[in-house]
Amino acid sequence: MASTARAQSLHHPSGAALCQPPPTGSASSMSKHTYKQAGVDIHEAASFVDDIGALVKATQKKRKLANAFGLFAAGYDLSKYKQPVIFTGCDGVGTKLELLIKYDLLENAGKDLVAMNVNDVLTCGADPILFLDYIGVNKIQKRQLTRLIAGMSEYLQACNCILAGGETAEMPGAVPLGMVELSGFAIGAAEKADVLNPAEIKRGDVLIGWPSAGFHANGFSLVRRILARENIKLSKKDAAQLLTPTLLYHEVCWSLRKAKIKPAAMAHITGGGLVENLGRIFTKRGLGCHLKVPYWKNDVVQKVLRHADPADAWDTFNMGIGWVAIVAADHVRKALKAGTGAVILGEMDQSGRVTCEVTGES
Repeated sequence: MASTARAQSLHHPSGAALCQPPPTGSASSMSKHTYKQAGVDIHEAASFVDDIGALVKATQKKRKLANAFGLFAAGYDLSKYKQPVIFTGCDGVGTKLELLIKYDLLENAGKDLVAMNVNDVLTCGADPILFLDYIGVNKIQKRQLTRLIAGMSEYLQACNCILAGGETAEMPGAVPLGMVELSGFAIGAAEKADVLNPAEIKRGDVLIGWPSAGFHANGFSLVRRILARENIKLSKKDAAQLLTPTLLYHEVCWSLRKAKIKPAAMAHITGGGLVENLGRIFTKRGLGCHLKVPYWKNDVVQKVLRHADPADAWDTFNMGIGWVAIVAADHVRKALKAGTGAVILGEMDQSGRVTCEVTGES
């Protein structure tokens, strides 16, 4: 495996190697193998790092790294925080990536990767400050990789998060040709006083939901199975709609903060759906809720959902709600003005479980 670390400030040499080659031994007939013959081109990888420099720098318009000339790691100055608490997130894009590659929507994969990680950090009340990625490929294809980074850069600029570095690994024989391994890592920071505390959730608190753009990046093993088994053909337009990137919910969080609303908890609705992602926050304390979820008006999504087991769909997909905040009843009116499309889903009770129903189905 050849890996190229992509620290924000890493400079790769170009041109001929400056070091003398190691001794080769005395046998004149001995074969002389090269890394490139093994399928790894370290110079192409280094060139790729230089090519994406502008995309990386674009993520530092509002935040700056502390060690602009470091070589192997990126730092961030937390001195503006009085009592900083660090939060971390790690996630991928899952098998959605296979469809994104098939339909040539690589920028979406980069956006999905950022959103899946940054949203998790946002749930804690933190500001996303640093992001790193890991990309594993069979062969360095600079255009393909640049498109992935472009998607990441666009989303990171939107939420003021720095693309602080990454790892590009060229692994012939380990990663199938045409496939990409993709993982992301987000780091956030918050003032200790601003960290959300789910222990404050109480009966009568209200659950407010914000819409998703689609399945986001969860449940695609089931989506792919349904597409194949039911012989569902997607037009280019349908594919683009089905594979719409995961939404970032930073504006919702910023709007709540600006309105001086501190939710008791927030949830990013990913794998496990509303039931699992909300349930793990409060059901062990005997709290629960019954949610009335608006009918999901998304034609392509419904083409898939009609072939999914109804109960399993609730446990797999976000069902049209990508973000939930639990707020005090007297904050509901202001909270509904945050972001776009907020709806009241239900209120906290003492049932000890999360149940859901669809309302307004047409």
